[in-house]
Amino acid sequence: MFCSMGTSVYESEEISAFSSWILHIRDGIGLNVFGESKIRIPTDLCIQPRDTPISDVVNSTYSDLSTCYADYKYLVERAILAPHHEAVSAINSHVVLQFPSESRCYLSSDSIEVDPGQPNIMESDYSIEFLNSLRVGNFPDHDLKLKIGCPVILLGNLDQSIGLVNGTRLVVTKLGTWFIEVEILTGTNIGERVFLPRLKLSERFKSLHFTLVRRQYPIALSFAMTINKSQGQILNHVGLYLHK
Repeated sequence: MFCSMGTSVYESEEISAFSSWILHIRDGIGLNVFGESKIRIPTDLCIQPRDTPISDVVNSTYSDLSTCYADYKYLVERAILAPHHEAVSAINSHVVLQFPSESRCYLSSDSIEVDPGQPNIMESDYSIEFLNSLRVGNFPDHDLKLKIGCPVILLGNLDQSIGLVNGTRLVVTKLGTWFIEVEILTGTNIGERVFLPRLKLSERFKSLHFTLVRRQYPIALSFAMTINKSQGQILNHVGLYLHK
């Protein structure tokens, strides 16, 4: 984590205090060396409960969404971070409903490749509905629901020459039947528009002894993202969702 310098004496003092608090946690100062410790979060960093936990963190992080939804700078400089993919999906689904445009849903085509040495496992053993339900981090969902203007994040390396690498943030500009057009928001090619193809992506499920092969657009909504996925991102406004 890198903390920017404040624009005023008050902001600089706040950032300095926050940085010291984070460093104390990192260094274990005041914490139990053996076993678990409880960390008290300063009151000024906590969101006061008013509605549901998801609504509260969304309203705090995207407080001006109703008027700034078309402002790409507003969207790219903020995100809600959560430790688990399930929470990220729930938050993204909640925020996208607040966008005024109509949504479009792109469904994946799923199949499996059985691990070698597993003669008793067949593709027919698993229903399509079960394969569609499998969701993991850094892998597109079966049902990709998008709206024009929504920020998304790239889940893999497509073309490094134009900055389409894993973690690049984009905004949806067109939703076609066979294509999705996006505008690059981060990296060295900001403002350039490109068409994204559907790709065959694979993810091995060791416990199930097969690899899931999913043909889908390699993107995910990025109103919220996992803490791991946020590494390397430059964010000026961050909400942290630690419901579990």
